[in-house]
Amino acid sequence: MTRTVKKHSDKYKPTIVAWRFNVVLAIVVLIYSGLMARTAYIQVFEPDMLKKQGDKRSLRTLANTVQRGSILDRNGNELAISVPVETVWADPKIVIDSKALTMSKHWQALADVLGRDVNKLTSRVIQNPAKRFVYVERQVSPVVANYIKELKIPGIHLRKESKRFYPTGEISAHIVGFTDLDDKGIEGVERVYDKLLTGNDGKTQFRKDAKNRIIEILAVEPPTEAQDLVLSIDQRIQAIAYSELKGAVEAFKATSGSVVVVNVHTGEVLALVNSPSYNPNNRRNTAIHRFRNRAITDFYEPGSIMKPLAVLSALEFGSADLDTIIDTAPIRIGGRRFADPRYYGKLTLAGILAHSSNVGATKLALSIPKEFYLDTFFDAGFGEDTGTGLIGESSGIMHDRQRWSKVELATLSYGMGLAATPMQLARFYSTLANGGVKRPLSILKINPEDIKNIESTRIFSQKNSNAVVTMLEDVVNHLAPKAKVPGYRVGGKTGTAFKALAGGYGNDYVGLFAGIAPITKPELVVVVVINEPGGDLYHGGEVAAPVFSRVMKGALQVLNIIPDAQKVAQNRQDLIKIDKSATSKNKDNVDV
Repeated sequence: MTRTVKKHSDKYKPTIVAWRFNVVLAIVVLIYSGLMARTAYIQVFEPDMLKKQGDKRSLRTLANTVQRGSILDRNGNELAISVPVETVWADPKIVIDSKALTMSKHWQALADVLGRDVNKLTSRVIQNPAKRFVYVERQVSPVVANYIKELKIPGIHLRKESKRFYPTGEISAHIVGFTDLDDKGIEGVERVYDKLLTGNDGKTQFRKDAKNRIIEILAVEPPTEAQDLVLSIDQRIQAIAYSELKGAVEAFKATSGSVVVVNVHTGEVLALVNSPSYNPNNRRNTAIHRFRNRAITDFYEPGSIMKPLAVLSALEFGSADLDTIIDTAPIRIGGRRFADPRYYGKLTLAGILAHSSNVGATKLALSIPKEFYLDTFFDAGFGEDTGTGLIGESSGIMHDRQRWSKVELATLSYGMGLAATPMQLARFYSTLANGGVKRPLSILKINPEDIKNIESTRIFSQKNSNAVVTMLEDVVNHLAPKAKVPGYRVGGKTGTAFKALAGGYGNDYVGLFAGIAPITKPELVVVVVINEPGGDLYHGGEVAAPVFSRVMKGALQVLNIIPDAQKVAQNRQDLIKIDKSATSKNKDNVDV
């Protein structure tokens, strides 16, 4: 019998399910196609993304910071400097990831040294966990920075910065100004010359490896050094002026005051002070009005301080000369009576200034054609700024209109109907002292070689300007003895005016004095304004003249200007001796 054996290989022969294979194959192809498409997209269409990612990990930029330039007075004394400080900042991500908030004692110590509430401090740091930079405290001292560094709080870092420091404090605050936390000029010359003082930071771009080692320097941009600024201010005179002004404002219970000292030959402002002032190193809780530089922003009706211009205008036009006599009897103009406090009789031009006669100044003003008279005011610089370039400088008020009544021209002669800043008055008196040559005022030091290049315009004749300056000496001798300076011949003019208000005048006064010294060879002009004195004394000769005397005396001594009063006295004695000798010889000859 024959057995048939069936092969097992036929029974277990594998079979292929076509659809499964196709699915797997399609998936594999799709994956590889996607990878290839993504690779092509990244490399061909968006290659910068990978570069940026790589640069974030390896590319670094090191800043080469430049400190702000210093501000110096004309003798090299520092008025504003930058000192190194550090700023405390936090990385919220690191603080949270490292659970640094559990270091409660360390955070309390940080809050204590910064004078902050610990809860407010920590909530500020973690307020936005996604941020990588949060200021904790700006510009802390090196001692505080070292203490914070020793706390070793994760996520708390220090960054070097600089802080502006003003060695002279409130004495020079209004002329120097101040900067903000980012060292940007906000007031004074800090703002006017911000670009010059700032410079540009440099930077170095390099690539590092995983171990923070520099492997390639890509670019180096050198810094542009900031420049120092040299002012025309003489800090010695500035300190004298501020001390005297502050004392006067307090003594006379005045609202405010200003003093300006100018070199008549160059127009350089040697001192510019205001009271009240402020401490630029600590401006917290300081009233905003204290920041105002009143010497350039505030303007007043100058009163009798303008009478020299009426006299000078008459001399320039020729309607009067040095021998002219004016009867100061009361007069009527347009139904209005013009009179002096008492009748001074017939006066010379010098007598009109010495007695401060309103009638005399009025008659001189009305003796001149209107156009000529008004032009002298504009030529003298009223109605325009003084050329300092300081931000906020006012041009005062000098109306440029066609119609002027005789009453308006009359009141203009004794300083009503216009308004001027202390700086404008200083420039006018500098023009007088300089023989009629007007120059712009400068807050920057002018080098000797540049003096000949100073813009100058002759607006008055030297003869008439010198004559008026000599008359101003008589004013001091007769009307303002408190303005005298021992050893020096001094000329000047007082001014007392009501404060103008909307629609009229109030009950407050402004006391002014503007003066020149030495008369023999004028060098300096000092203008003093005492605003709204509150006591029984309010006239310019009582409140402003004494300040002028002490400031002018200090300035003349600081600059080593030779006294001229003694020289004049000696010359007079020599003339007397010569006269006596000549008389004696004549007698001898007669006897023979």
